[in-house]
Amino acid sequence: MARLYAATGDSFARLEEAGDAWTVELSLPRSGAQCLAVDPADPETVFVGLREGGVRRSGDGGRSWIDCELPERAVFSLAVSAADGAVYAGTEPSRLFRSRDMGESWGELQALLELPSRSRWSFPPRPWTSHVRWIAPSPHDADLLLVGIELGGLMRSSDGGESWQDHRPGAQPDVHSLAWHPHTPGRAYEAGGGGAAFSTNGGETWEPADEGRDRHYTWSVTVDRDDPACWYVSASTGPFAAHGRGDPQAYIYRRRGGRPWQQLAGGLPEPLPAMPYALVAPERRLFAGLASGQLWKSGDRGDSWTALQLDGDSLDAILALDHVAS
Repeated sequence: MARLYAATGDSFARLEEAGDAWTVELSLPRSGAQCLAVDPADPETVFVGLREGGVRRSGDGGRSWIDCELPERAVFSLAVSAADGAVYAGTEPSRLFRSRDMGESWGELQALLELPSRSRWSFPPRPWTSHVRWIAPSPHDADLLLVGIELGGLMRSSDGGESWQDHRPGAQPDVHSLAWHPHTPGRAYEAGGGGAAFSTNGGETWEPADEGRDRHYTWSVTVDRDDPACWYVSASTGPFAAHGRGDPQAYIYRRRGGRPWQQLAGGLPEPLPAMPYALVAPERRLFAGLASGQLWKSGDRGDSWTALQLDGDSLDAILALDHVAS
């Protein structure tokens, strides 16, 4: 049996696998929950970022919550380092915070704001501002951090955030999501507004990976735990299609062994009627969470799919998704 956590844009959802179905239990109603991160060392400890409410922490799998009192209130990204347990939070306006005590106190990694490109950071729908869209601490090196600014670039630190390298060569500047391979040091992956990219040298440089896809507005990225050359992205035709609550014309794609991307079907609607905002790939399974609240799973690396049967509370949307073992 397994467990999923989701942020719906409004609430937090805990989904427990029970035979062929999943039981949904909502908390934090009307909170603006939009991102989350699970402590790799403790599946009961989960952090949620709220659109205007800061960071909340639960120590019982989402059944009760405390306010972690982050200095900024608009939280767009969260991460918990598998290397040292540090908690990271990214906000709008673009600021990056770290906690060494599970959110009891926070320090800002101010050097990020000293990058030469900062004056050009701008989020198109709100051009006067930008935000930290994604934070990816390396699971192999506690000092190695990747941070995506929407819209501004993919930044890298190799000294725990004391200093930063500006936008990395070959990466997409409109960063939507990032991932590290959990078992292969140096392998990292990006989904961005103009396509996808990967790195084999710890995020120092990146190689575009777009052949085989006719949609280049990529959003979510995840990687097969057993095969660093097998990874997945979701993609739409553009930002208005993806986020406009109409038909996103979206697909999920798989890339294996350096070959061109393959569009995945095998039971999925073609194209998907709602944007796949969240992909996760734990223990030989692949999950896709859609903007409509629907969840799909595959047990064969995306060759075939079934919709999850959901019982209990109703899911109206899925913006973020994570998985833990029960």
